[in-house]
Amino acid sequence: MARRLQRSLNKIFYPLSFIGTIAGASVLLKDYLGGSKYEGKEKIAGKTVVITGANSGIGKAVATGLANKRGRIILACRDMERCAEAQKEIIHQTANLNIHCRKLDLASIKSIKAFADAFNKTENRLDILINNAGVMCTPKSLTEDGFEQQLGVNYLGHFLLTVLLLDKLKKSAPSRIVNICSHSFKNGSMNWQDLNSAQKYDDREAFYQSHLAKVLFTTELGRRLEGSGVTVNAVYPGVTNTNLGTHLGINKSYISSILLWPVKWILLKTPMQGAQTALFCSVDPSLETVSGHYFCNNKEMEFPTNALDTEAAKRLWLISEKWMGIN
Repeated sequence: MARRLQRSLNKIFYPLSFIGTIAGASVLLKDYLGGSKYEGKEKIAGKTVVITGANSGIGKAVATGLANKRGRIILACRDMERCAEAQKEIIHQTANLNIHCRKLDLASIKSIKAFADAFNKTENRLDILINNAGVMCTPKSLTEDGFEQQLGVNYLGHFLLTVLLLDKLKKSAPSRIVNICSHSFKNGSMNWQDLNSAQKYDDREAFYQSHLAKVLFTTELGRRLEGSGVTVNAVYPGVTNTNLGTHLGINKSYISSILLWPVKWILLKTPMQGAQTALFCSVDPSLETVSGHYFCNNKEMEFPTNALDTEAAKRLWLISEKWMGIN
């Protein structure tokens, strides 16, 4: 009787032990693949931070990290209902009551100007601007002002927002701008003959171009801000499990989403893991004067060749000023 009971227990114990081992190894592997965690203990009480697209994903994780450092956090979001939910969660997690929602639609010049105008009138300072919001491989569509959606949201909207907030950043110096980018910009090229994809649209090529534009913007802005006390750097968060890939074909299939969930859980970073380099570039003292550079996993990376084209960066800046109506 005892032997039979022991055999029955073994049949249960060994599979459970195996499952536990696999689960533990998966957690360790995920931590390893998640990259370096930023361990800085800096506090930013008295400093103001603006984060675009802060109601979910990496933006929300960065907001939570900086809220833990006691900053005044402005969640700049298009969907105010989701923004309010994120605000409550961040306050609950960090016990920082200085978290605020502000309406910002990067697909609308009118909305961007309204946000910047209100901010410049009501806020005394801006210490950290994190240009995070984005869209990926969307079906062809245009912004309110007629720009291709990915170029408009990922790059042009952030270009205009940053330029309109530059005076406040300069007055608050030393201050920082962090542009969160996809590493896929290395595959991109600027289609000067059809920059707005009016003649031909390829969702992936448009995505690559929009992030290359954001990186060229980073290098050109870094050059223009030399000696101002304002720094700007590009950050690649790594492949992170967010809702950014909603329009990818693999995520449109319910079955494939279920089958790939375990793989994605192990191999993709969590939003908080993806937020670490942005936190590093936002507050680390060693980067106070570092500008126009590119970072991943809390380390500086070399720019691919296509990001080092200074003439392309200058040309893009002039086109962007014209399109955004900036003198």
